[in-house]
Amino acid sequence: MKKGNADNFYSVIKMFYEDVKQEWVSQGNDPAKFVDRGCKIVIILDNASFHKKAEIWEKIAAEMPNLVLEFLPKYSPDYNLAELVWHSTKEYIANRLFESIEKLESLLHQLLNEGELIRAC
Repeated sequence: MKKGNADNFYSVIKMFYEDVKQEWVSQGNDPAKFVDRGCKIVIILDNASFHKKAEIWEKIAAEMPNLVLEFLPKYSPDYNLAELVWHSTKEYIANRLFESIEKLESLLHQLLNEGELIRAC
């Protein structure tokens, strides 16, 4: 995945919007009526600075009127699933010595991408 920036954010949002629209059309709906009759899409964002760039918001508003973007409250990592997962991951790898960066990357891949992270309660 590319590093987060405003252009990548816009691209991902645009692809997602087009996928939702295409799904709506595949159910027999008229694409010209998507704006008026299609679903409203609500996306909750963290407060990354690239999520707040004015020119990106203007493009999104103009091109994707069914999209509603909302922000998490500031300083609220408990609401951000990515923060909770990363916190658990850091706990799992803390105070361990790895033979190489590759071994660390492999473990992180297992934990984050292969579902091996189990959060202890």
